[in-house]
Order: sequence, then C-alpha cells, then structure tokens
Amino acid sequence: MRHTISIVLGGGKGTRLRPLTEQRSKPAVPIGGKYRLIDVPISNCLHSTLNRIYVLTQFNSVSLHRHIRQTYSFDMFSGGFVEVLPAQQTLDRETWYQGTADAVRKQLRFLKEPGIRYVLILSGDQLYRMDYRDMLNTHLAAKADVTISTVPVHADDARQFGIMQLDDSGRVTGFVEKPQDDEALQQVRTPAAWIDQQEQIEAKGREYLASMGIYLFNRDLLVDLLESTSLDDFGKDIFPMAINNHHVQTHLFDGYWEDIGTIKSFYECNLMLAQARPPFTLAHAQWPIFTRPRFLPSSRFDGCRITQSLISDGSFVGPNAEINNCVVGLRCQIADNVQMKNTVIMGADYYEPDPESDRPPLGVGSGAVIDRALIDKNVVIGPGARIVASEAPATDGDFGNVCMRDGIAVISRNSEIPAGWSLGESSST
Repeated sequence: MRHTISIVLGGGKGTRLRPLTEQRSKPAVPIGGKYRLIDVPISNCLHSTLNRIYVLTQFNSVSLHRHIRQTYSFDMFSGGFVEVLPAQQTLDRETWYQGTADAVRKQLRFLKEPGIRYVLILSGDQLYRMDYRDMLNTHLAAKADVTISTVPVHADDARQFGIMQLDDSGRVTGFVEKPQDDEALQQVRTPAAWIDQQEQIEAKGREYLASMGIYLFNRDLLVDLLESTSLDDFGKDIFPMAINNHHVQTHLFDGYWEDIGTIKSFYECNLMLAQARPPFTLAHAQWPIFTRPRFLPSSRFDGCRITQSLISDGSFVGPNAEINNCVVGLRCQIADNVQMKNTVIMGADYYEPDPESDRPPLGVGSGAVIDRALIDKNVVIGPGARIVASEAPATDGDFGNVCMRDGIAVISRNSEIPAGWSLGESSST
C-alpha cells in the first residue's frame, strides 16, 4: 500500500442532483445528517492504510475544498495527505477537465512521482465500505494490468450499469454499457455457479457483474494510456480499450453499495440509514465514516415523539412535534406541533445570530406539515406551511420555492416558505 496512491474524482457537474448541486459540488452534498459524500471514499482509503489521496475538483468546489481542509490533516511523520487538485488553465493546457480520464491526464505529474506503482481511481458519490487491500491482493494474484471492482446484480438492475463479461479465471473479456435487450444481457451473463465458487460470495440469483466505477491501474500503464490517447472518460473509453489490449481482472464485492446520482437515489439512501436494521450502518466500531468534528451542543427534545429517525448534533425538537422516518441534519430547529415524516432535512450552517430580529427563524415553524420532502440547508419554513408531496399538482415541476423531482418535494438551499403556504394550492412556475 506504500506504493499506491488514490485519486477521487469529484469534478462533475452533478446535474441529476440539482437543485442540491446548484451551489456545491456533488461530493460536498451532506448525507446521513452530519457527513458529506466525499467522506466515504476518503474514510475507506484511510481504513485501508492508503493515506496519500488526491481529490480532483472543478464545479462549485469552494465548500468541498473547505471541508477537506478542515477535516483531513496528518502529522508530519506519516507522510499522508488529502490534496485537492482543482481544474486550472496552464501554459500548455487551456481547457478545463473534459471527463474523468482527461481530469487525471491533466494531473499526470503527480502520478509520475517516484515510488508509485499502483493508482486507485475512485468516485466521490457512492456509499459503501470496502477494504481496498483486498482489491490490491486480487490485482497482484492475477498479475493484472488493470482491476475493476464489480458487484453482482439481478437482470432488471443490470440494465442500469456497465456489465462485465468474464472467462473462468475472472479476467474481463467484454463489457456492455447498460444492456437493454435479452440478447445483450445473455451475452454478459455470469453463471451463478461461478459466482458461488468465489470466496465469501453468494450469487442469490444475481448473474450479472456491474461495474462499481472503482479501478486499480498499474501506474506505468495508466500513464501510457493517458499520454498516448486523447480519450476523455474511464468508463466509456479507457476501460473498454484496456480490455482489448491488456489483462483486466475483476474484483468481486458483495457488500452494500449505492451509486448516489439522482434525487431519488439520494433521498432513498438517506432514509435507509434511519431504518432499525439498515443494510448499511453508520455506527461501525472498526470502520467509522470520518468527517469534520464540530463543537455543537447535544440535541434537545421537549415533549415530542420521534420514531425511526436520525437526529444530528445541535438540533431542537419542540413540544408535541412528531418526527417519523426522517433524517435531521445539524443545528435543525423544529418548532412545536410540527408533523414531519419521510423527510430528509439538512439543517443549518449556523445558529440565528439575533433571535429577536424580524427575520423568520431558520428551521421548521410551528404547526407545519411535511411529508416526502428533501430540504436543503438554511431553509425557513413558516408556521402552518404544508409541504406534502402527494398533494403536489405534478410529480415533476417547479412550484414556487419547491420543486418536485420523482415525486419528492425538494426545497433549495437558503429558501423561504411563507407561513400558511401549501404545496397542494401552488401553481407551476
């Protein structure tokens, strides 16, 4: 692991996660109440004894840079770092990142430093726990040039991913991006019996191996591939080309893994964390998710009812409020008689500087009713407001300060919902 560096790709626009990505990059989006998406790959690296990590950024990256700077620092003896490499114009390159492979190409000088033999390419928008040492062991045992991590999926799910075709040794012989028809699916089917033969893996009816977008390259090969071509994307360009000319091995993974690319997947993934027995738990003694420590008071609950929910530090829930199946972020203020369920609310970046001011207070006002909503930071929801997704005029569209995405009511950062406002009575804008 001393000869391996990690590169986390965090420069994409994140258009499918709008409006959450209008003012921040996708890896900076909060998850689980108090974490950010970027904390997941970095935590996996640190637990895997990989402590030299580069994060490539481009769009809306200020808050991401601030979070990394305030969270990840190492003592002078470890030699570890989490270094941000932003897109920038130079004398020999005047364009921004054009894709995932192009982003790494523009930072090749950091890959060429002495002592580096392997490069681990990671995504900044996934939720999972993985020991990358296992992946490196697979890579070395197979004497591979490239290793890709895959997860078994059912046929219906296979249509959403890039699917690997293997030989009996686990070497990748083909790749189909999002196969739709039965013939294409049959071409990349991996027999369940072969999957069951792998260590600690059970097929359970899953006969397709989906790409997780996690790649381990021999450093010299990666440099050669990037310098000898102008291809822009790893998944669409570099990886398929490598299959034809080099030994590409698959590494099977069978833990929880979720690619958080849409509003629906982000919303469902957060609420999954609040379940009594979630498939992925944040409370893990040996493998916690690291994030920035904050000096916040304990949360306070005053005569309220809270069921199957996560409540983050510094929050307050008032008398007679009912919170069910929710994720409540930092510093969230929820007043009396609020009815909130099936909702992710990200809280606030700060407490009110002057509680006596005429400005409506941050948080959820008295008597508000909220169901199936995704509420960004620093939002004011006035007393008596009613934001119930099932009452919206349409499952998709913009209705004042609330936009509907996949049947979920989404409220943008720093928005204000007036007292008594109702989503059911709003009109499209």
